[in-house]
Amino acid sequence: MKTIPSAMTRRAFLTQTAALGAVGLAASRFSAAAGECGGWQIGCYTRPWDQVEYRVALDAIAEAGYKFCGLMTTKAPRRLVISVDTTLEEARQIGDECRQRGLTPVSVYGGGFPVQKSIEAGIEGLKKLIDNVAAAKAGNLLLGGTNEKLSDAYYKVVAECCDYAALKGVGMSVKPHGGNNANGSDCRKIVEKVGHKSFRIWYDPGNIFFYSNGKLNPVDDAAVVDGMVVGMCVKDYRPAKADPAAPPKKSPYGGEVMLTPGTGQVNFKAVLARLKKGGFSSGPLIVECLDRSDPAKLTAEAKKARLFVEEIVRQI
Repeated sequence: MKTIPSAMTRRAFLTQTAALGAVGLAASRFSAAAGECGGWQIGCYTRPWDQVEYRVALDAIAEAGYKFCGLMTTKAPRRLVISVDTTLEEARQIGDECRQRGLTPVSVYGGGFPVQKSIEAGIEGLKKLIDNVAAAKAGNLLLGGTNEKLSDAYYKVVAECCDYAALKGVGMSVKPHGGNNANGSDCRKIVEKVGHKSFRIWYDPGNIFFYSNGKLNPVDDAAVVDGMVVGMCVKDYRPAKADPAAPPKKSPYGGEVMLTPGTGQVNFKAVLARLKKGGFSSGPLIVECLDRSDPAKLTAEAKKARLFVEEIVRQI
């Protein structure tokens, strides 16, 4: 029988043990749910259909032949399928809607949590998001980070909620998303600072290009995230065309990411091969963006993206 260190209370010991067990359980669920692509879970987010309600997006994702999906933006007051304002019953229903279509939800982007109010409010909000992800049986909560002013408080909240997430069987991850989490190196520092196994990186090669204005190639950036990646947003990138007549842009960044993967500058085969070398050898690969210039062709673009990703994983 293990002896409990005197500095650790029995409650803390049981919490830590349960947390580690939950992380293992979540990983085994991912493994058990793996499809026919060598353990890669190829899916699609709802984002390309965010001008319609999420059920329409799920119908299209299923029609395009996916078995996995990610819940992100949609036509709703909060612009999100699941957020801090979603009730547990709503989250359960959303998860059921996925499974009724033969889809397993593996990632939820739930937006922010009210850390700007206080640490305590932030913890309460993040725990609500975790509860909703667990209720939808979605596996991982994707975080987009925050501005520099709130950064310390934001990741303190994340650190405070890691054990809770693990107990719920939910992993948390941060993606390259601008600001102080614009690339792999930034995300690695954040994950190391939080220092918990249930908080990792959700890679996004399109954003590596986008937030560096095309200067940082994700093939090179991928080398700095060894051992930390648990999923990937499959997103492409194309530089913006120079237009002297265009009005000044508000964003410091340029380029286009609303592309069907395989039509831009990201070398997905090389990126995935480098991530695989670093330990990301199976798990979710979720298409985030598609060419939606013709809404009538969105499902066809989604299918094209699925076939493209399936071919890539067969080659690496």
